[in-house]
Amino acid sequence: MGYLETTKDVYREAALTPDVGLCCTTNPIWELPGLKIPKIMQEMNYGCGSTVHARDLTNNPRILYVGVGGGMELLQFAYFSRQKSGVVGIDVVDEMLEASRKNFVQAEEMNPWFKSEFVDLKKGDATDLPVENNSIDVAAQNCLFNIFKTEELTKALQEMYRVLKPHGKLVMSDPTCEQEMNEELRNDERLRALCLSGSLSIADYVKALTDVGFGTIEIRARKPYRILDPKNYPTDKLVYIESIEVAAIKDPMPPDGPCIFTGKAAIYYGQEDYFDDKKGHILMKNQPLAICDKTAGALASIGRDDIFISESTYHYDGGGCC
Repeated sequence: MGYLETTKDVYREAALTPDVGLCCTTNPIWELPGLKIPKIMQEMNYGCGSTVHARDLTNNPRILYVGVGGGMELLQFAYFSRQKSGVVGIDVVDEMLEASRKNFVQAEEMNPWFKSEFVDLKKGDATDLPVENNSIDVAAQNCLFNIFKTEELTKALQEMYRVLKPHGKLVMSDPTCEQEMNEELRNDERLRALCLSGSLSIADYVKALTDVGFGTIEIRARKPYRILDPKNYPTDKLVYIESIEVAAIKDPMPPDGPCIFTGKAAIYYGQEDYFDDKKGHILMKNQPLAICDKTAGALASIGRDDIFISESTYHYDGGGCC
């Protein structure tokens, strides 16, 4: 049995018998006016963060969510897109799709504004999405793509890129790991299915996105996630896993490479009212400006003693230089 079949088995079991500890999201449940989330959806919240961000969801977007879980994030997305088939949910596991349909019935009873028809559930594979080209404003996945090995991950990202409209966003939450993992961990089918041993480094994760064409990358959060220890896992050292939340935007690729925001800022504190680098970046005196890593490097290379460049915070919430 391959790791993809193992993954299907794990989530088939999780659909039939909710497993609260399957994934460990560190995010509080969204509490928005008029939004009530059924308990069963919370128990089936098999993610490692959140992909629901209000600033992504203006002007009645069409939203795609791959790997439906118990439907919680689909319901949250529907809150912002209250239209028939405004949210498309894709999953390869029949039992998970059926569980979500049942959960939406409860959600309708608890939320007068919600109708199940707002969410269009479809069976499909992340590497071959049953969705039209350039038809989606916001695509999302939570703790799914880290399960894939390189070839499947590339196909899944290419599919997300294909279905997004120009300037559309792919919003993701996945475990990452900066340490080397041994081959036994990497090849353990169940650990990969449980969103543990497939974790990439942040640099490799971002490269996978830019390699398929995404021109702008925003790292929005970086949080502690799990520990793999020698007593419980096939490793001779502690392995520290984090989760990150990332948005990849289908912007054209700049000639000098992608704009990657890791939470850096520039502060100009010189004698003039502002500093203009003549490349589209104006720093107002004593006003921090969020900058991409590429701009940070360019400003640092100027060698001025009146510009401060902060370290990466791995938290970026818009308003940047590009």
